[in-house]
Amino acid sequence: MPDTSSDKGKPRPALFRALGHNEPPSIIEVDGQTYHVTQVYKHDSWAATALFANPDDPTDKIICKFNRQQSIFGFPMKWLGRRLANGEKLIMQHMADEPTMAKAFDCVTADGQILTHAAAHVYIEGHPLTPDDRVNDAFFPTLKGVLEKLHAKGIAYVDMNKAENVIVGEDGVPHLIDFQISFVLPSWWPGRSWPVRVVLKILQRSDIYHLMKHWIRYRADQLPEDQRDINQLRPWWIRGWRCIATPFRETRRRLLVLVGIRKGTGKSLTEHAPEDAIQRIMNKDK
Repeated sequence: MPDTSSDKGKPRPALFRALGHNEPPSIIEVDGQTYHVTQVYKHDSWAATALFANPDDPTDKIICKFNRQQSIFGFPMKWLGRRLANGEKLIMQHMADEPTMAKAFDCVTADGQILTHAAAHVYIEGHPLTPDDRVNDAFFPTLKGVLEKLHAKGIAYVDMNKAENVIVGEDGVPHLIDFQISFVLPSWWPGRSWPVRVVLKILQRSDIYHLMKHWIRYRADQLPEDQRDINQLRPWWIRGWRCIATPFRETRRRLLVLVGIRKGTGKSLTEHAPEDAIQRIMNKDK
């Protein structure tokens, strides 16, 4: 439900923006083609995500994510931006043969400089999965198949709890986006030792749990009775994580309210510029 307060917080200070005082570049070059920014979807602490279009062909559009560059109290964070960008590109390259996955690009440049903190992929025509969507019969079986392919390659998506990370294509097909915090089983030792494999398995099972949560919410009619109660499907580590994550989330919200970035209860829709997916939900609730 939307926050009842009509007030909005103040714009985020540099500390709480991935690019600090800067905005995403207005022009980038990808695969020898120039693209101009048309919309910034969000600019939070971890990344600024924007839509770019080919000025000679408006149907040729890409999404580019510019990961963290702003330092934190003087501590450099550009290394993190490079790592996040490389990780996202690696996963999309691993899944290049998956038809529901957007094509990723190897290199993004601006003003002749390679942006090592940027990751770009082809824009998917569609919209984020929102509460009143009615998806077709093949939607969740297809999404489950994509997750299984990710898992088979030693990858956990990790961010499956957010429905807005699933794009409903204009053809009704589901598409996963945002691999920023996804986990890839490392190829080096001890990256493939049993403790790391246990972590991977837990994260992958969490992916399936969150998938089932969305499946129950949107298409419970496809599931047998014994799979329609999400409380019965919730694994012990999710229950334990909630004991930590819930207080952390509330503390973070209070901090953002304290510094004036958010208002009221501290929900993201009270920010000065909520991300695109949140705005869609707000507009549908009006």
